[in-house]
Order: sequence, then C-alpha cells, then structure tokens
Amino acid sequence: MAPTRAVELRKQSKEELLKQLKDLKSELLKLRISKVASSNPQNLSKLRVVRKSIARVLTVMNQKTRASVAKFWREKKYSPTDLRKKKTRAIRRKLTKTQVTKKTRRAERKEVKVARFAVRSA
Repeated sequence: MAPTRAVELRKQSKEELLKQLKDLKSELLKLRISKVASSNPQNLSKLRVVRKSIARVLTVMNQKTRASVAKFWREKKYSPTDLRKKKTRAIRRKLTKTQVTKKTRRAERKEVKVARFAVRSA
C-alpha cells in the first residue's frame, strides 16, 4: 500500500475517510499478526507506512471537524478556549485597552478638584 497524501485525503468526505481508516486498521492488524507468525522484512517496513497513513487520516479528520466548529463559532461573541488564539500566557492575561484607560472614582474626583480650585491670576 502506497502512503496516502494529506492533499488527497482533504478532498474526501467524512464517510470515505472513515472507510479508509477502517481498512487501514484492519491491514495493520493483519501485518501485526504476520509479524508474530513470521518476520518477513517487507511486512515490517510496511507496518510503519500503514501506521503513518492512519495518523494522516485521523489528522485530516480532526482538521475538518475543527474547521467546521470554528466556522460555527466565528460569529459568536465567545468561542471555546481550544479555538482561541494561543499567543503567550502573559499576553492572554494582560489588561485590555479599555481596562487600562479606566480610572477609579477617586482618581476622577482628583482631576475634577484640580480644575475646580484653580488659582486665579492677580
């Protein structure tokens, strides 16, 4: 079996991917059984190819589901944490621009007092 390419897998539907995954898993099972029965060098190298193909199929399936979920949450106000931008921990916890510019009531009164009790020039 030739290794499957991710580009080709992305064109397939979910049902086709599931069918291919099932076929690959059954082939992997057969290869593992033949490995125990007799150590044929060709089968041993084929094991790795099949395992990697299974991983590729699962990756494409996950990418498709994540894309559809991201599309669903795109217009919403909040989105699930795993769909948000990763950035860094410090940036994620940083205050927003509106939070930075906000002042306490005391700070606001202080500014007003300065304006109210300004000294007149003689």
